[in-house]
Amino acid sequence: MNSITLYQPKKLVFGAGALQNFIEDLKSSSYRRVWVLSVSALQEKLQPVINDLGSNDRTVAYEVYKSGEPNTEHYNFYLEKVREFNPDLIVGIGGGSVLDLAKILAAMKSNTQTLEEVIGRDLLTERNTALICLPTTSGTGSEVSPNSILLDETTLEKKGIISPFLMPDASYIDPVLTLGLPRKITAETSIDALSHCMEAFTNKHSHPMIDSFALKGIELISKNVLKTLEDPSDIEARSAVALGSMYGGMCLGPVNTAAVHALSYPLGGKFHVPHGLANAILLPEVLSFNISSDIPKHAQMALALGVKAGSSDFETARKGVEKVKELVKSCGVMQSLQDLGVKVEDIDMLATLGMKVKRLLDNNPREMTHSDAEEIYKRLL
Repeated sequence: MNSITLYQPKKLVFGAGALQNFIEDLKSSSYRRVWVLSVSALQEKLQPVINDLGSNDRTVAYEVYKSGEPNTEHYNFYLEKVREFNPDLIVGIGGGSVLDLAKILAAMKSNTQTLEEVIGRDLLTERNTALICLPTTSGTGSEVSPNSILLDETTLEKKGIISPFLMPDASYIDPVLTLGLPRKITAETSIDALSHCMEAFTNKHSHPMIDSFALKGIELISKNVLKTLEDPSDIEARSAVALGSMYGGMCLGPVNTAAVHALSYPLGGKFHVPHGLANAILLPEVLSFNISSDIPKHAQMALALGVKAGSSDFETARKGVEKVKELVKSCGVMQSLQDLGVKVEDIDMLATLGMKVKRLLDNNPREMTHSDAEEIYKRLL
């Protein structure tokens, strides 16, 4: 069994009431300049919290995140604000976009490296600003991962910064914060979390320690996501999906994702398809492509999805793929790239961009060629 390193927040609080734990911890802390990045939809809910925290000689600034996935323009805009305010603590409260941006801002606030110098794995040399994350979606798992993804608007490529310095000092996962999410976002982010677990489990670099997280995440999400859509106030179901998402996030640092994410990045960069939606569309097709690489593992994953064993591992694995297709469809997730504006003439460009994401394609259990990527995109038109 190969050695593996797993980074986690120094403090991890999970469950209904975690937000109150965060408030109490921060009020008793020594932080005096706190910069909060969140979204406008939460401003009314969070304003009393901000007001409460801004006492005892503590200054709290609240910044509203611009819409869309984080890009280099967002980074430059908010980095200027962060350096002007000069916080000793940055807090991200929101979905994966907010958390990813908060993480890299905390690392780069006083760092002399340029953004270009830290893109990649283990190139970031420091972080001198404290960092706390509170997710409001059950999707990216960014609150427990050492990853931050930014879109380069010039090349339309999504670029990853992976470093232990991006791991939050503390994360507070309160499923109550996911209440009120639109059905579409709930569905897409949940399938994104499912894809993290599935790609980690079938990954070329999978590991028994991470497999346990991945399998439990698959089970929790697949059994509960439809419940969250049928009854958005079902806090038990939302807690289960949030826990599955957390497990998926724990898979990202040591093992990471593979071809699903590699092929989804161009859809986000070129067509501005939300990350969760792109992964949900691609997941069944890439799983089908990968089955032959490790039939027993795909069968084991199918059992975690709740399917009954077939007469062979291959049959069980195929039933697992059908289960995922059925789940995505039942969630009401759009499944046609054509509906998103993708045309046949775009396929070569998408495949070319996807094949550039070597850091993820190298994890895929089955080698993928340019023509393989083209075929997958074509089947989804």
